[in-house]
Amino acid sequence: MSAGKLSGGGAFNRRCEKILSDRIGARALMTTSCTHALEMAAFLLEIRPGDEVILPSYTFVSSANAFAIRGASICFVDNDQSGNLDLDCVTQAIGPRTKAVVAVHYAGNSTDMDKLSDICRTHKIALVEDAAQSVGVEYRGRPLGSFGDYACISFHDTKNATSGEGGALIAKNREDIERAEIIREKGTNRSQFVQGLVDKYTWVGHGSSYVLSELNAAYLLPQLERLEEINSVRRNIWKTYADSLGQSLESRGCRVLANPSHNRSNGHLFGILMRDESQRAGFISFLKEHKVDSYFHYISLHSAPGARNIPTRFVGGAGKRRCDEFTSCLSRLPLFYNMSQDQLGWTIEVVKDWCKS
Repeated sequence: MSAGKLSGGGAFNRRCEKILSDRIGARALMTTSCTHALEMAAFLLEIRPGDEVILPSYTFVSSANAFAIRGASICFVDNDQSGNLDLDCVTQAIGPRTKAVVAVHYAGNSTDMDKLSDICRTHKIALVEDAAQSVGVEYRGRPLGSFGDYACISFHDTKNATSGEGGALIAKNREDIERAEIIREKGTNRSQFVQGLVDKYTWVGHGSSYVLSELNAAYLLPQLERLEEINSVRRNIWKTYADSLGQSLESRGCRVLANPSHNRSNGHLFGILMRDESQRAGFISFLKEHKVDSYFHYISLHSAPGARNIPTRFVGGAGKRRCDEFTSCLSRLPLFYNMSQDQLGWTIEVVKDWCKS
């Protein structure tokens, strides 16, 4: 505030962008949200009516909305047992109108990104990483966000590092970065003007107001500087839950949402897949009675009311749909950076009591 610069594009934005760019190995542009980063990716891909975009059914609505608002048809595919894309379903879903696949890294984990990258290269379709929940996560030693043509990160209040509201778009080639800067600055070449590349700035293309304010970036910066510490604390909380509750939950027919071996997780959330929806309702109610919050997450988008208003289809494998299982059975335990040992211990004891009940 003493610098007199509150709007976007200042020193704090640049410092946040540098940390992300260095970590991921591609250019990062701060945005007002991950949703807006996804919308920018749809802009850059020039999504039009008639194009189709493949994404998992069990995800947040922004994964679909960013492409649907540009007229795309959405092909929802089933999730795998970790909540990520089922790649067999992706292969089945690809058709002549497929323009892009959106890999949503659910719970700070990912699908097999080597295999998915090969699928997209073979079929000459774009890969977008919805990395909203996976800042700081690695896949076989390589950071998530570095695989796709574009990646989108969230710094919403619910994420490991937060600016309240905020996000980032990751892009690789220079042309895309220059176009993204225009889109982010309301369709103007202001970024070139600030760099001294043009003597005035003006409207040059499509865009909107996607620039993160300096206030938000200043709040985010120290968290990005300590991101590994934050994620390490969260991973330890996750491990304590898993070690303490795994067997007890299994005795009630539940399973812990495990981290795939190919990921070094960031401990974003601790999920439990209950036996059925009735058991989940009883579990959430029991915890609430003992002053512990537990919530379910998304409603699979292929079955959501909004899907009736746009062209969609669903591709699933044989047998039970994983996305429906996540919709009906997933519950989450409290997990946050400054969680005290007393809070953690109390939550574990309450869950153990439920397992015995």
